[in-house]
Amino acid sequence: MQRFPFLSLFIPALCLACVTTSTHEKGIADLNEQHQKELEKTRADEAARLAEMEKARKDLETKLTDAQKRADELNKVLQGTAADKEKLDKLLQATNAQLEDLGRQKAAAEARAATYKSLTDRLRSMIDAGKLSVRIRKGRMLISLPNDVLFDSGSAVLKRAGQDAVAQVAQALAGFSDRQFLVAGHTDDKPIRSARFPSNWELSTERAVVVTRFLVSKGMKPDSLGAVGYGEFDPVIANDSDDHRAQNRRIEIQLQPNLSELPSMDDLAKKSG
Repeated sequence: MQRFPFLSLFIPALCLACVTTSTHEKGIADLNEQHQKELEKTRADEAARLAEMEKARKDLETKLTDAQKRADELNKVLQGTAADKEKLDKLLQATNAQLEDLGRQKAAAEARAATYKSLTDRLRSMIDAGKLSVRIRKGRMLISLPNDVLFDSGSAVLKRAGQDAVAQVAQALAGFSDRQFLVAGHTDDKPIRSARFPSNWELSTERAVVVTRFLVSKGMKPDSLGAVGYGEFDPVIANDSDDHRAQNRRIEIQLQPNLSELPSMDDLAKKSG
């Protein structure tokens, strides 16, 4: 036993060294394991944060898409509203213009009605006696006197009864000092051939001039009167009987419209546009 005394010292030291190495290795292993766990946890945290960030990004993207969609819808609504407003504005302008036009037409119609009533009231006794008539023809207000009261057949000399009738008309028309008048002569379709009247043109024109001069002699202003002859070319009825021919032989005194009763050039331009 004494021959190997050092072995009693070496073996415990060797066992101690083995224990120390084993402990060290275990410590390193534990550290590696802890590091690995921390690394995995860090990676997991990073992945979680990335997932959250991605989710937030997608949420924002969805919200942005929704907001853009609402903006597009609002733009469409606004565009439609603007277009509707423009249409309504145009419609309102057209309606107002139409109302103004209708207002002018109404005022003109009322003025014509008042003139017609005033004229018929002034000539009532002659109308009732059958010496003349007041009518609207071709949009013109006129007094119609039968030629048989005024002139003999084929003549342009105003008869006594005709002078009385025209004098009464002149008195009635004196109340329309702001008006212009056109005296128009008309005949039937029977031709006339004489040295003085080669045709009904000349006969109807001279009769109109004779009546015009007589109106002036009774106080009417010459610058408010004009004269024209239509011959047989403006009948009020077909020349198919003696009675109808008598109706076509006439003198008409037309009341010319006031300029205020006519549409302005601006109104005509608007309508044509």
